Amino acid sequence: MSKKWKWTLVGLLSVMIVVIGAIAWRIYGTYHQFDQMSKPKDESRFSMFEEKLEYKPPEWEGSERVNVLLMGGDERGVRQGEIARSDTMMVASFDPSSKKVHLFSVLRDTWVKIPDHGRGRINTALSIGGPDLAMKTVGNLLGLDIQYYVYVDFQGFIKLVDALGGIDYYVEKNMHYTDAADGHQFDIDLKKGQQHLDGSKALQYVRFRHDAMSDFTRTERQRNFLKAVAEKMKSGWNLIRLPEILAQVTPYIETNMATGDMRKLATLGYQSQQAGSAQIPPNQLLADEKVGGSSVLGIKDLDALKGFVQATLSQDKSQSTIAQSASAPAPSASAATP
Repeated sequence: MSKKWKWTLVGLLSVMIVVIGAIAWRIYGTYHQFDQMSKPKDESRFSMFEEKLEYKPPEWEGSERVNVLLMGGDERGVRQGEIARSDTMMVASFDPSSKKVHLFSVLRDTWVKIPDHGRGRINTALSIGGPDLAMKTVGNLLGLDIQYYVYVDFQGFIKLVDALGGIDYYVEKNMHYTDAADGHQFDIDLKKGQQHLDGSKALQYVRFRHDAMSDFTRTERQRNFLKAVAEKMKSGWNLIRLPEILAQVTPYIETNMATGDMRKLATLGYQSQQAGSAQIPPNQLLADEKVGGSSVLGIKDLDALKGFVQATLSQDKSQSTIAQSASAPAPSASAATP
């Protein structure tokens, strides 16, 4: 072998070693951040809750459907030792065989039976019994086994969007709300139109509910925005930056997933397409009720609601979206030119 080719080969091998080392470091960094999200009991914000066998979620074997309860909490004004109600509740349901994911938004004022605590608003389950009780309560409502939870507070959401470099998103209406009670820290002021939303602006968007449909339109916005966040997370550059992104949000997140579970779910999430989403309960099964002079959201038929969930899981709207995109006529050269 000539000296020229010998040094060329050495150079290529050196580059490969550097690349492999960088990938290994990224993998280690990701695992390290995943590990930090699953906090020991004495470091958990939920440490005061006793673990009860009857609330224990079923184990995920890896081949069956897996359901994750996503909870967002507003911890402003919460005193030490207290737990905020879950301001936002969603269930992400993954099917490993079809690589499809469905997203359900749970209306926080839904009046349900909370195991061992009578009846109450579904968003109180977290504050009175911790995440295991919240998973059990939401699972009973949907007729699903919920294996995992992920909890994040407002600051964690802001950090995540900022770590992603913001989200380009169309805001469908002017949104304005002001509240002096929290020193205007979380006032909302957004203009209609295509915008680049940083973390603070994104939080304003997903929290806004001061319109005619209140929480109904808010949960739809949250599902749509979460899809946009997921798509940006899956982009090549952000995958490379994943350890850095996770490091920004880890202090604000808690989950019951072990590191191995997170790895499997992260892989599944990357491979999956969103096949549908829905509000729970759907409008046709809602009943307005009064409890103690306050309005709550009753359910007309619990069995029908569970049937609605199964029907939603059997749908695949991603295929219709792909078909529509494929059949759409290509823009002409004149139309494409400004």
